[in-house]
Amino acid sequence: MPAVPWLARAAAAHPDRPAVVTAEGAPTCADLARTAAAGAGALVARGVGKGDRVALALPPGRAFAEALHACLWLGAVVVPVDLRLAPAERERWSDGAAVVVSEALELAGRGPAPAPAGPDHPVVRTHTSGTSRGARPVTLTRSNWEASARGTAAALGVHPRERWLCVLPATHVGGLSILIRSAIHATTAVVHAGFDAAAVRRSLQEDGITLVSLVPTMLARLLDAGLQSPPALRCALVGGGPVPPALLNRAREAGIPVAQTYGLTEACSQVTVSAIGDPSTAGMPLPGTDVRIAADGEILVAGPTIAPGAAGDDGFLHTGDLGSLDDAGRLTVTGRMADTIVTGGENVAPSEVERVLAEHPAVADAAVFARSDAEWGERVTAAVVLRPGMPASPDELRTHCGQRLAGFQVPKDFDFVPDLPRTPNGKVLRRALT
Repeated sequence: MPAVPWLARAAAAHPDRPAVVTAEGAPTCADLARTAAAGAGALVARGVGKGDRVALALPPGRAFAEALHACLWLGAVVVPVDLRLAPAERERWSDGAAVVVSEALELAGRGPAPAPAGPDHPVVRTHTSGTSRGARPVTLTRSNWEASARGTAAALGVHPRERWLCVLPATHVGGLSILIRSAIHATTAVVHAGFDAAAVRRSLQEDGITLVSLVPTMLARLLDAGLQSPPALRCALVGGGPVPPALLNRAREAGIPVAQTYGLTEACSQVTVSAIGDPSTAGMPLPGTDVRIAADGEILVAGPTIAPGAAGDDGFLHTGDLGSLDDAGRLTVTGRMADTIVTGGENVAPSEVERVLAEHPAVADAAVFARSDAEWGERVTAAVVLRPGMPASPDELRTHCGQRLAGFQVPKDFDFVPDLPRTPNGKVLRRALT
């Protein structure tokens, strides 16, 4: 049965509850519903209709939240665009969009009535963080998001005055899910424009934050900034990469209740969540989610959060990650089948960085790999073979990459080597480089 947008339902149930808190203000559910309707009217004036894609090239904040909900109000498909990417890559993400919203929407007038949507209606077309094949688009439906919200609520609970702090990029599923889940549950999303350890520490100590989503690097920096026993915090949800046991111990000693999570874009964010305060594994699958381990160790996932078309012929999403299940059914992620580097919660495809390095005139050959790093989890490292008589410094190569890649993709270290180890058929032996 078609249903009205989540924000319309939230406004009817809790009109005076803050819907989103940003540096620009804290509109209530009723306020945001009015601006969503007005924003939907602005999109209609630009030729957007139900089912059309709308690319949101906006930084996190109130304008992003208003545009997001305007799209959902109209029944358009949200396509968040990562502004950290190079222009050509941003254009690729926006390909097929009816319009690109790069400024706050005009909010004059009442706008149209909310557009009902069925469970299989596409809601968001987002991109994976990037694998060996690079970032790929994934379309998620209304029912995917509702199943994810139900599963997360069952695992973590929902406080009637929940305030979920979002410091992750809203262009990826982890950050975007905070805004959408908050609308589904009629709770409050507190959105920061980025991650600043001092500002996040103050918010956790002073703003009544009950939940926060972090990657391990963020948790480490908060501990370094002196975070201690946030008074209202129920859980710091940590995912996006391996969480070192020493970091979990530091968090426990600092009085921070941590839960570890494992998820993917194709599974609408979370797949498993540990019990709060017991983050030694990635935890149990969300209710309704089936997690299995294939004979080769690959993690397989099935259930209502899986994006249409993402599952294989066997009905399971083949994640490309390796893991194990203990006797209680708790997941431990042990590695990746591909060579993807996870650094600070962001995925980096070595082939993309290698391609950029090869564009430098002094580079004859290059291989990109990960080194273990206490701060970043994994450190992007490049082994470079220079052309004879053509020197290049690490700073020069770093600048070259920084002009063509997002900051998290730029190698932090450069090893200059005479040649690269390869298999007989010419493939680089990355494991020999670490």
